[in-house]
Amino acid sequence: MKKVYTSENSFLVHNAKNLIEAQGIHVVLKNEFAQGAMGEISPFDCWPELWVNEADFAEAELVITEASLTANSEEADWVCASCGEENSATFEICWSCQKAR
Repeated sequence: MKKVYTSENSFLVHNAKNLIEAQGIHVVLKNEFAQGAMGEISPFDCWPELWVNEADFAEAELVITEASLTANSEEADWVCASCGEENSATFEICWSCQKAR
């Protein structure tokens, strides 16, 4: 087994886990509840980790890399055609009038 991803943010770890599993790769989540031990052990040792079989490591790493590139290359904010409200690029639905982008 090889560690493919870790972060202090468990939301990001679970998101990465879902992305990898969507590709049919078995993922083991370690340290999911270890944050309660912080202070007794190093904070870095408490971060949740994703581990995959060595045979799947390259593909899983590619999934994580592509997800990171997609997150960093988001398009610009957009203006709703219905109400004229400015929305963040991450929104697919206008936060003001709930109309689709």
